[in-house]
Formats: sequence, structure tokens, C-alpha cells
Amino acid sequence: MERLFVAVELPGEVREALSFVQDALKASRARLTLVDPGIIHITLKFIGDVPESHARKIGEVLGQVKAETFLLRVRGIGGNNPRQPRVIWADIDDGGKCSLLHAQIEDLLAPLGVEREARAFCPHATVARVKEFHPDLLEHLKPFRERDFGCGMVQGFTLKKSTLTPRGPVYQDVKEVCF
Repeated sequence: MERLFVAVELPGEVREALSFVQDALKASRARLTLVDPGIIHITLKFIGDVPESHARKIGEVLGQVKAETFLLRVRGIGGNNPRQPRVIWADIDDGGKCSLLHAQIEDLLAPLGVEREARAFCPHATVARVKEFHPDLLEHLKPFRERDFGCGMVQGFTLKKSTLTPRGPVYQDVKEVCF
């Protein structure tokens, strides 16, 4: 079995800027799990565990996605809940382009038996997960709510395999799809 997801990579400069947010969040009394800055990305679709033979078919189908290169800006830090977040993320400003990609991917994978996401798609880049909330976390987030972390051109996406380890996930590219 392979644990798969589809992701848009962020430019290195953006991931580096987000690492400074992580450094500031370490001062909070909340217990956090920080995402390794080198692997911060935008998840377009979490697929989950599939047999290896099915993974190849998923890769082939993803090659059918039709899109044009677009500009993506990472601006502001927020979370899944403004009062007591469980996930801290960077907001994505892309004119709805990631949402269009997500919709195409959902439509292409549904006939293969990949379940559609029940929740509305909200493009973001996770920087930390909150294991134990503390109210001072909100104060540590304030300076970053409107900050611009940079931008980059999206020229495709990647089907990735995720292997969970005690040190965190290890990602391996399975297929790159270019526009």
C-alpha cells in the first residue's frame, strides 16, 4: 500500500519565510508540532492508502488535468478556528486557481474509487499542528496575520507518496504533472 496525496510545491524563499513564523510560535506556551519547512506545501487532494498498482493508474489519470501556469501568493497566517486553532496555516491568494485544480482532480479520481472530500476546499500551507492549545498562541499569531510571505509561479503539481516515521513524514515524488 502507498499513502498518496497531490500537492503544489512552494518556492524555497516562501518556505524559508514561513520558518520564521515557526520560530516565533515556539515562544508560545501551546504545544505544537511544527512542519519541517523543507516540506511545507499546499495539499490539493489527500488520497490515502492505495495498492501500488492503483497508484500507477492514479498517476496516469492525473496527467489529464488541464490548467495554465498561475501566480500564487502566500499572505497571512491563520488557522482552522480563529478562537482555538488545531492547525496553523499560511493563507493562499491565487484567484481561485488551486480550487479549480482541486475540482478537476476530484472529478478525475472519483471514477477510480477515490472518495471526494466532504469539506469545502480551502487552499493553505500547514506550518504547525496544535497538540495542546494555550490562549497565548493567538498573541503570537497576531504579527503574521497580514504579512506577505512571497509568491511564485505554479507550473504544475506533484503526486506524492508519504511514509510516516517517528521523526515525521518522508515524502517521495511519484509523478510530476506540468501545465
